[in-house]
Amino acid sequence: MGIFGSFTRSKKENLDQGLSKTKESVFKKLGRAVAGKSKVDEELLDNLEEILISSDVGVDTTLKIIRRIEDRVARDRYMGVEELNTILKDEIAALLEENNTGDASEFDLPETEKPYVIMVVGVNGVGKTTTIGKLAYQFKEADKKVVLGAADTFRAAAIEQLEIWAKRVDVPIVKQKMGSDPASVAFDTLSSALKSNADVVIIDTAGRLHNKVNLMNELSKIKKVMTRIVPGAPHEVLLILDGSTGQNAFEQAKQFTKATEVTALALTKLDGTAKGGVVIGISDQFKIPVKYIGIGEKMEHLQVFRRREFVESLFSE
Repeated sequence: MGIFGSFTRSKKENLDQGLSKTKESVFKKLGRAVAGKSKVDEELLDNLEEILISSDVGVDTTLKIIRRIEDRVARDRYMGVEELNTILKDEIAALLEENNTGDASEFDLPETEKPYVIMVVGVNGVGKTTTIGKLAYQFKEADKKVVLGAADTFRAAAIEQLEIWAKRVDVPIVKQKMGSDPASVAFDTLSSALKSNADVVIIDTAGRLHNKVNLMNELSKIKKVMTRIVPGAPHEVLLILDGSTGQNAFEQAKQFTKATEVTALALTKLDGTAKGGVVIGISDQFKIPVKYIGIGEKMEHLQVFRRREFVESLFSE
C-alpha cells in the first residue's frame, strides 16, 4: 500500500481516464514531496502549495486550501503524511460545496414551466458547439424533448457546426442565415419550442470578446426577447471554458461574468491536460457552480460534475 492508501476504483471509469494526465502529474509531485517525511511540516506544505499552483488551481484558491490544512494540523498534536491525502480531498470537497459546485444529479431539469431555456456563452474554440451537441444528446437520453437555436449568426461555420450536431443527435434546430439578428433567432427558437411542447431549449450565442460592449448589448437583447416568450428565460446561462488553457480560462470567465450574469460553468477538454485543478480554482474564485465537465470525445464523455467523485478521482491512486 502506498503512502496515500488504497482507494476503490471510481464507478465512472471515464472520469478516471479523463483526469489521468492531471492525476499522474499530481501524484508524481506529491510522491517526491513526501519522500522521507514522517509528518506534515512547513516544508511539505510549501511543496504542496507549489504542486497545486502548477496544476492551475490558482494562487488565491491554493493559499485558501493550504490555510485549511494548516488549521487541521494545528488542531491535531500529530498528523502523519498518511493522512495528508484524505485531508486534502476533504478540504477541497468542502471548498467546492461552499460554492454550490457538484450538487447536480444526472441530466435532470429543475421544476419549471416548460421549456427550460439554457443560453450558452463562451469564446470560439473552447468546445462550445460540441458541448451543446453532447448536452442535447444527454438530455435526449434522459427522455427530454430538445430544441437547439443557432443564435451565433456572426460566423457561418458556427451555424453549420450546430446543424451537424443537431442531425447527429436527431433533434430539431432553428436557424437563420449568417448575419441575422441573434435575438430574432432566439425568438423563433422559443416560439417553436412552445409549439412543440419541448422540455429544454439550448441557445448558442456568439463567442467574440474583442468588443465587450457589443457582446454585452447583444446578450442583453437576446435575454429580453427570451423573457417575452418564456417568462424567466433564460433559466440558465452556461459559460463554456477550455480547461486545457489553464489561467486563460480564468481570464475568459472574468470577461464573460462582466458581460452577462453567468449561472453555471462547463469545463471542457480536461482529458488532454494536466491542468485539471482549474476546475477547483474557477469554482472558488467566481462562486459559480461547475455543472458539467468534458473528459473525452465521445457523447457520454460530457458528465455532470460531482465534487466528491471528481476529488476522489483526482487525488486517488
